[in-house]
Amino acid sequence: MKLISWNIDSLNAALTSDSARAKLSQAVLADLVAQDADVIAIQETKLSSKGPTKKHLEILEELFPQYEHTWRSSIEPARKGYAGTMFLYKKELKPEISFPEIGAPTTMDLEGRIITLEFADFFVTQVYTPNAGDGLKRLADRQVWDQKYAAYLQELDLQKPVLATGDYNVAHHEIDLANPASNRRSPGFTDEERAGFTNLLAKGFTDTFRHLHGDLPHQYTWWAQRSKTSKINNTGWRIDYWLTSNRIADKVTKSEMIDSGTRQDHTPIILEIDL
Repeated sequence: MKLISWNIDSLNAALTSDSARAKLSQAVLADLVAQDADVIAIQETKLSSKGPTKKHLEILEELFPQYEHTWRSSIEPARKGYAGTMFLYKKELKPEISFPEIGAPTTMDLEGRIITLEFADFFVTQVYTPNAGDGLKRLADRQVWDQKYAAYLQELDLQKPVLATGDYNVAHHEIDLANPASNRRSPGFTDEERAGFTNLLAKGFTDTFRHLHGDLPHQYTWWAQRSKTSKINNTGWRIDYWLTSNRIADKVTKSEMIDSGTRQDHTPIILEIDL
């Protein structure tokens, strides 16, 4: 199987805008079409609570005619047009779809952050992990989320092997970001968030990129848009992951980033696995 994950930072903008940034996003989408993956996970869709519009659906059908889709958006009292996730999957796959709530604090369970596909022999689940926020104002809630999410993945793993992906909003080790010393208390690199990810892996999961590539440096999945030179200078972070249950990690044949050219923000990540 070939699977791709991408934090798109607004599906609407990527599909319907004609801005310079949207054109960069559209080039990435064209690359994803060419990849012909079995499953594509998309985070931060930023769609309304009603999901994709008729125009969105028409464009998706044009781009991905061989795929079904399922989506989950933020609903009130959570913020409108916030977070959100979507799966595209080949029509012949026919998974069972669930939209789990994990008992997360505040409105996190209402922000459209998790979708799970169940197949006969494994699960594919994606997540858009809440950001700790400016001033770390959401860090305490994020720590609860991390515990609840780890428990959820462990529950899945007790049933059958798991492929888990998404924007986890954490660089696990110093090698996973360009400037660790100056980001000790930045969202995504606090000791608390890193410990949360360590706890997740300890539940029986493998970071497939490190499994295949070891301590390969300067490998990132996100570059800040606020800095015009972040991509040019490769001052990035690796915060998007493909995880698998430990017992199927050796079946992974590829786990890497897909080049998104000059587009800053997230780049897609790809997993190939012999299941």
